[in-house]
Amino acid sequence: MAAIDDPKTLGRARLSFANDAEIDEFATTLARFERGELTADQWRVFRLVRGTYGQRQADDAQMIRVKIPQGVLTTAQLHALADIADQYSRGFGHITTRQNMQFHFIKLHEVELAMRRAAEAGLTTREACGNSVRNVTGCPYAGVGEDEVFDVTPYAEALTRYFLRHPLSSSLPRKFKIAFEGCREDHAKTAIHDIGWRAVIRDGRRGFRVLVGGGTAILCTSGNALFDFLPAGEMLTAAEAIVRVFHRLGDYQHKQRNRMKFLIKSIGWDAWRSAFEAAYAEVQSDGGVTLPFDPETPAVESAPDWPRTQAPDLSAISTQVMAAALRGPGIRPVLAPADPSSREADALRWTVTNVRRQKQPGFAVVTVTVPLGDLTGAQIRVLASLADAFADGSVRVTATQNLVFRWVPFDETVRLYHALAAAGLNLPDADTAADVTSCPGAESCKLAVTQSRGLGRALGDYLRARPALVNAAPDVDVKISGCPNGCGQHHIAGIGFQGSLRKVGDKAVPQYFVMVGGGVHGDVASFGRVVAKVPAHRCSTALDRLLRVYAAERRDDEPAERFFARIEVARIKTLLADLETLTAETATPEDFVDLGETTAFAPEMTAGECSA
Repeated sequence: MAAIDDPKTLGRARLSFANDAEIDEFATTLARFERGELTADQWRVFRLVRGTYGQRQADDAQMIRVKIPQGVLTTAQLHALADIADQYSRGFGHITTRQNMQFHFIKLHEVELAMRRAAEAGLTTREACGNSVRNVTGCPYAGVGEDEVFDVTPYAEALTRYFLRHPLSSSLPRKFKIAFEGCREDHAKTAIHDIGWRAVIRDGRRGFRVLVGGGTAILCTSGNALFDFLPAGEMLTAAEAIVRVFHRLGDYQHKQRNRMKFLIKSIGWDAWRSAFEAAYAEVQSDGGVTLPFDPETPAVESAPDWPRTQAPDLSAISTQVMAAALRGPGIRPVLAPADPSSREADALRWTVTNVRRQKQPGFAVVTVTVPLGDLTGAQIRVLASLADAFADGSVRVTATQNLVFRWVPFDETVRLYHALAAAGLNLPDADTAADVTSCPGAESCKLAVTQSRGLGRALGDYLRARPALVNAAPDVDVKISGCPNGCGQHHIAGIGFQGSLRKVGDKAVPQYFVMVGGGVHGDVASFGRVVAKVPAHRCSTALDRLLRVYAAERRDDEPAERFFARIEVARIKTLLADLETLTAETATPEDFVDLGETTAFAPEMTAGECSA
């Protein structure tokens, strides 16, 4: 059946990813667990593969993760996500660094209802967590980027559908991550994935440079080049062979060291490659796996040729956003529609940092800066209306926890800005130092040590109050994780912060390992070096000093990654040394309270479910 003929076709003939029967199975299996027919371990493994993750809170609190393949969302799907936020979560959702949407503090018996609402719009939580092939991510500028080799979206979509509910996909030794990039700049960070696909054209044919075995956390590894050029038509065959090797040879016993990068390290690259070549030949002998389209002539995304809807009234937008009912614990989005009198002055800076040209003449890509990746249900509904009025009826969420409109006519960008301002979503500085990335941290995660979201908000506010400092160091990215696992991608940040703790007397102090020099350049990832261990409340000062030394001493247009890689660690350590020192005599009461919290810091790290 062609996609256009399917009753669940969603936006530009994109088929649903959902399966109602597996939601029925979730409800049935939950009932079996509650009757004592399944152990806690059996239930945990089952629900994780269905995208349901237990939070650190002892009461009934679950996180569900909705997959957004390649970050693409239709307006109908945005409305579904808004309903989940309002009806089952805290009134807001969280964009992750892997183009998912997470909802926290959902009651276990409401997970099924949230899943069903997502499924109505074609979205699924299947294999969003657990030891599975996770959400396949992609460049948010695919199809419209000025410098792209070719649009990777159709290939990423095909791989997504191939591995979704694949027989091996949910029974791997550990999680498995895949990313696609078609631009010259690697927005998708392919080098830190289990498989990274970079678009290449050779002799007029489409193909991919294929990287395997990348990752961060406790073994930071840049992916190995498996192919300099793999014809696009062979990509599914190669992917199947890679997953087979991991399924057969991966370590199922030691959950903290069983990503594919560990397998490659343990048996060696030559042995791993030999195993891959054998598996590849095996898949080929079975007939191979072909793409569902001609790899040289996939469908091309074209400009919208339908009438756009009427943009909502600005006062109505503000009223809708301010009426949002936020609830529950933790840091909440700030609801602050912009003062109309200030919009003209602010619009220019926003245009410089948040608007870029598409390769299609006359159109722009507009980035919505989303602090901490948090959007209220009301804001999500407004964004859906604006996507219909100004764009192509869709958006893409990004690995930097933002959201982009595409196909916005250039002469409409200022009107769009005013509408975003009415929703409190007109912050500039997208993808600058002020656009801080953070994982959920100790607000909900069992493994996190610190409240990384509290630091994320503090650093973002600090920098936005100092635009000259942001302008002086325009390309620095700042990323935060509450533990070594690196969900905030701090290992590949120009300046990264990793949550930890220290004791001063008998009291615990939240602190961060400060790391510099991480990044992804070309096909190679470099990882930050630890230069200090700074108490949480001094991290703004540490960041300030690092940005100023970079601005003052960089060579011409030297990028932050290269600058911090060449500068001596001892020099940076000296720069931050006084911030590290903390004694019982010099400590202030706030040093013992984590950012974003009001009570004494009392870390409670429990067994996480990342490797369950």
